[in-house]
Amino acid sequence: MTISDDKKYVMNTYGRYPITLSKGSGTKVWDTDGNMYLDFVAGIAVNAFGHCYPPIVDAIKSQAETLIHCSNLYWNENQIELAKMIAENSFGDKVFFANSGAEANEGAIKLARKYASIKYGDKRYKIISAKNSFHGRTFGALTATGQIKYHKGFGPLLEGFKYVNYNDIDDIYDALDDDVCAIMIEIIQGEGGIHEGSLEYLKKVREVCDENDIILIVDEVQTGIGRTGKLFAYQHIGIEPDVMTLAKALGGGVPIGAIVAKENVAVFKPGDHASTFGGNPLACAAGIAVMNEVTKEGFLDDVVKKGEYFKEKLNGLKDRYKVIKDVRGKGLMIGCEVDLDDAGEIVLKALEKGLLINCVNHNVLRFVPPLIVTTDELDTAAIILDDVLHEMGF
Repeated sequence: MTISDDKKYVMNTYGRYPITLSKGSGTKVWDTDGNMYLDFVAGIAVNAFGHCYPPIVDAIKSQAETLIHCSNLYWNENQIELAKMIAENSFGDKVFFANSGAEANEGAIKLARKYASIKYGDKRYKIISAKNSFHGRTFGALTATGQIKYHKGFGPLLEGFKYVNYNDIDDIYDALDDDVCAIMIEIIQGEGGIHEGSLEYLKKVREVCDENDIILIVDEVQTGIGRTGKLFAYQHIGIEPDVMTLAKALGGGVPIGAIVAKENVAVFKPGDHASTFGGNPLACAAGIAVMNEVTKEGFLDDVVKKGEYFKEKLNGLKDRYKVIKDVRGKGLMIGCEVDLDDAGEIVLKALEKGLLINCVNHNVLRFVPPLIVTTDELDTAAIILDDVLHEMGF
């Protein structure tokens, strides 16, 4: 199979880099020509434990030999166990399993509207989300996404969404009316360029929701499962959402998503929502293995330390290269903003030197390596980026 076969048979939806990956181990991947790369994309924050991590592989193998899929017409033990693990390690009481972050966000939107419908009839249905946010590609999630570039060509979008400036509580007050049922927000905007919500802002958002009986939905699709140095990013803030969405790292590479909700908000009843593949035994076996690893004593402390270490390295490069405007993020979710219209050439040059990174919002280099990355590998990434910036004349 060749790249030309891909272009012939696969829909043209991705701007791909010029390599074909064939295998991975830990923090490294290899292409079909045998070249090795240090992977700081990690499947876009999916491979929290890198590639082919033995406990996850063992869990998948064992489950594949037992029961891969069964309908949600029946209980399965892995789904129950994973839901219990998530609930006992979060604010949540109830969990619904889906297949992706977009699907989890779709379900969260439905849940918020269902809750409001039960309490207030059909008059409360609007959802406030932030400009520069990203919640997925399906229609509800796409409409919630506050970036016009993703909307073009897909109108008319769904009714009932309002967009506010991120980190601007006054804008939320201005957007409030009697029709609003939920505020949907990211603790750190991932695809939007690694922008953090301030402590004051996020606490105020919680207050607004409490004062107006509005559901607070926190999208933790990218930040969840240890990425920021806490199991969930909301735990940095000292607030609790009413609903949280998860995906990406939860399955360690196996597709899975989840909606986590407080008891009083978990108002779905049979027939309200469903997912054929959601919470199947294989995906949940992988999720159990991931949760077992990420909750081990000291693991998240190490993520924090490694994140601070790498930010120091990047800030050292910032001191040397004026093209670097800012270094930001938490844990091992780090953005490096550069003074360019498009940072794509930096990404390609790094790839040529054996480092996989990507660019979000045109000019922010995103670093989301596996959480098992070593300080030596962080050093290697910094050295490669240094070489790239030097060779590019910055």
